[in-house]
Amino acid sequence: MSVNVGVIGVGYLGQHHARIYSELEGVRLAAVVDTDINRAEEIGKKYGCDVYSDYRDAFDKANAFSIVTPTIKHYEIALDCIKAGKDILIEKPITADIKEADELIKESDRRKTIIQVGHLERFNPAVLAVYPLIKSPILFEAERLSPFLNRGIDVDITLDLMIHDIDIILAILSGSGQAVSVADIKASVARILTDNIDVARAWIEFSNGAQALMTASRISSEKSRKLKIFQKESYLLLDYQSMEIKRFFKKGDKILHEVIKAEKKEPLKEELKDFIECVIKRRKPVVSAIEGRNALQIVLQINSVGNRLLSADC
Repeated sequence: MSVNVGVIGVGYLGQHHARIYSELEGVRLAAVVDTDINRAEEIGKKYGCDVYSDYRDAFDKANAFSIVTPTIKHYEIALDCIKAGKDILIEKPITADIKEADELIKESDRRKTIIQVGHLERFNPAVLAVYPLIKSPILFEAERLSPFLNRGIDVDITLDLMIHDIDIILAILSGSGQAVSVADIKASVARILTDNIDVARAWIEFSNGAQALMTASRISSEKSRKLKIFQKESYLLLDYQSMEIKRFFKKGDKILHEVIKAEKKEPLKEELKDFIECVIKRRKPVVSAIEGRNALQIVLQINSVGNRLLSADC
């Protein structure tokens, strides 16, 4: 079975969706869409597909779409795609607010379409390699820092970067089979170079007793993507960039360590392969709309707490 796919939005990230789809076996990149028709034509010529400036004009060309547009446009585009019976992969965050996410989930359930959310770190080989090493984690420390690139600044840093770590931590905690909810959130945020949150730190306490400290910034001097996982008698340091895990563990009276190097793969390619498999087999995605919604809900709570503190300081 061959799947005809379209990409809506071919900017910095969307162009990579187009590239990967053009390379995948059993997939035909049928169309690319961008409101900047010159950009659409550039990518369309590169990968040999039809081009459009209005995504609705591409509905008869593809049965599945990647939506890689600014977040504010996700809901409108996704809803139109779902109503047209199209399966969709929406880049994170799923929508701008929870009401929009819930409406997409409801409409998708009604029409039996697939929604996958683009939390690509779920497909990072190091993340997949760390799951078997995790046993009842009690503390997480996440650090996700980037230099200022003047990209992705239409949203808060929590929605751009921190949401990845929230999604990963939720996935780890839910792997225990227990329903885990947020018991308390403390947060501090700052606007430095943009009108949105540029730096954020959050402390989350979960209903099962686990805790998480997360830091995200887009004005760091260097790029860093790390997650520390503390559990009884062991500590795991996951480096998303190098795709390796350092494991420190107690054995007798000694503290030993080992380095686990995951097989390097392109997470976005693995994510898109999973989406195509979901389309073909009609199965639930690893990161469904529900998981995307749950991560978004926590981010919005962090923003609310942080913004209240900012207002109080003014």
